[in-house]
Amino acid sequence: MTDIRPVALVTGAARRVGATIARRLHAAGYDVALHCRRSRAELDALIADLERERPNGTLALQAELANVEALPDLVDAALERYGRLDVLVNNASAFYPTPVGTVTAAQWDELFASNARAPFFLAQAAAAALATSHGAIVNLVDIYAERPLARHPLYSMAKAALVMMTRALALDLAPDVRVNAIAPGAILWPEAGKTAAERDALIARTPLARAGTPDDVADAVLWLARDARYTTGEVVRIDGGRSLGI
Repeated sequence: MTDIRPVALVTGAARRVGATIARRLHAAGYDVALHCRRSRAELDALIADLERERPNGTLALQAELANVEALPDLVDAALERYGRLDVLVNNASAFYPTPVGTVTAAQWDELFASNARAPFFLAQAAAAALATSHGAIVNLVDIYAERPLARHPLYSMAKAALVMMTRALALDLAPDVRVNAIAPGAILWPEAGKTAAERDALIARTPLARAGTPDDVADAVLWLARDARYTTGEVVRIDGGRSLGI
């Protein structure tokens, strides 16, 4: 008899934290449908690694999340391949500064599309399948959803919307679907880079006195997806205590 494995759809899975989440779920026995926007070479390399570990457990998906009409297709592709969906991980995110006085409507649209609109419409498309499997949604938010980051008002606002979405969907999709979020702190430095002084200052405000790792986030995703059976509507902070406000 063939084992029926749970299935996870992860957006923004080709690189950085998303790739670590994909590896952790796959190692835990999930079949994974992995989405990328432009990083197809990195996604293909990741899938090749995972296929060597366990064949036939991955599905590559590529889409522009700003295109709302394409979002149900991601869910449909996972269902067509696996026949079920147990977890949706909304990880994909755009991040860059938008100082007041320079903000454009295009920047507003891009940051809200990836950080709030796409997660909602993916959740809506996946809701019926997740209800059937009594599954879960895990959203990647940010500590800046509650304490805004200077010069990043649009990003902070969009992540705040995703926090509220987490709570609203936890209420509306209960009791069949659990919806939670993870708010990372200093896990990976932004690709645009921070100076050594900026990094040191940030770590100095972190009670655990160090940066976290992508594995810390992936561990929390797996816990919320598989083990936190009586948890919904929560935002789990993976920030070394930085949200304590020292």
